[in-house]
Amino acid sequence: MRKTDGAERLRRLIGRGTSPFHAAEAVEQELLEAGYEPLVMNRPWQLERGGKYYVKHHGSTVAAFSVGNDGSGGFRIAAAHTDFPGLRVKQHAELVQEGYARLNVEVYGGAILNTWLDRPLSASGRVALRSDDVFRPQMRLVDLKRPLFVIPNLAIHLNREVNKGVELNRQKELLPIAGAGGETISQGFFRELLARELKVRPEEILDYEIGLYNADRPEYVGMEEELLSAPRIDNLSGVQAILDGMLEGGREGVNVAVFFDHEEVGSRTKQGAGSTLLSMVLERISLGLERERGQFLQDLADSMLLSVDVGHAFHPNYGEKMDPTNHSGLNRGFCIKEASSQSYATDSWAVAVIEQLCMQEEIPYTKYFNRSDGTSGSTLGSIASSMIPVPTVDVGVPVLAMHSARELMGVRDMQALTDMVRAYYGA
Repeated sequence: MRKTDGAERLRRLIGRGTSPFHAAEAVEQELLEAGYEPLVMNRPWQLERGGKYYVKHHGSTVAAFSVGNDGSGGFRIAAAHTDFPGLRVKQHAELVQEGYARLNVEVYGGAILNTWLDRPLSASGRVALRSDDVFRPQMRLVDLKRPLFVIPNLAIHLNREVNKGVELNRQKELLPIAGAGGETISQGFFRELLARELKVRPEEILDYEIGLYNADRPEYVGMEEELLSAPRIDNLSGVQAILDGMLEGGREGVNVAVFFDHEEVGSRTKQGAGSTLLSMVLERISLGLERERGQFLQDLADSMLLSVDVGHAFHPNYGEKMDPTNHSGLNRGFCIKEASSQSYATDSWAVAVIEQLCMQEEIPYTKYFNRSDGTSGSTLGSIASSMIPVPTVDVGVPVLAMHSARELMGVRDMQALTDMVRAYYGA
């Protein structure tokens, strides 16, 4: 069972996608190797039938599309997100006290905070440097690629109640230790560390967007290695499935893949699903194919969207948290997520499309509903489909420990999701 194609590619992406910027860079590299041509939003788009293109937006969001030989019909769209919950490093982050070097950080998204304790942590993101043109600062990616930081627990001897549950103070108790060098620690140690990595002077660094990440490697676990335990499954699994499906599933119409940032903090940003980016890209595609706006609106009405994000797997230790008749076990296929509240943007017409694709291709799937007396988050699907009102289905691999620093998924489920996205783009 181990080393299915989908799971192995996901492992590689998890290793590369240590920040939204690095995830977007990994996607861009895959697209370039597959023959996709780069475009930019502030230049005209000269599109050709049979062409393949992508545009990178503010460093952490990518929209890619392929145009069939006739380029007719609606848009077949799938979307995922490049970000994940964790800790972000503040500016002027250095704290030096009693010979310890610590970093001032803030929580990003809905992280399970205690899972970040006692783990080897590294850092990655992008840095803004001085430039000759003030409106075009130099932007550089950085990944420290080695465990440099740790947030140590307080010993049980000093907190006898720790096993009854502890609420961590985000400002006081989540500060990672970067070193214990006594009087040798510089007051600007973090900025100097970045400068050494980038081979620039510290004063050239103007600002940065740096996040800590779990430096643990993905591992196959289970008696038959049928499970994958790894950081960042949410939502690099969706990114990888869409990328594979996009590259392998061709059709005569226009296929579109969008990898948004900022889903974990609400999506309502310039590079999130709550922006007008997707609608702008779709209209630019239509204009590039020399279609009138009326034709574009007709094509939009004949389009569909897959929102690809992880779902909740049935947890055998907490079965009472699951809906009694609609839950998703590991290695039973990807899950289709439904909610009458539209926190999952799914309706029966759109579900029927995906179900019939799965029946034709013999792809396993399950259906997931939240318990009626509880809630369970949302996805970018409802937000994106409010901007482009097309039938939408929320799908993804079911996972355990969602939003932990390390999550758990079934190997077969990744392959099922990839196969479904491929069929969606190919039918």
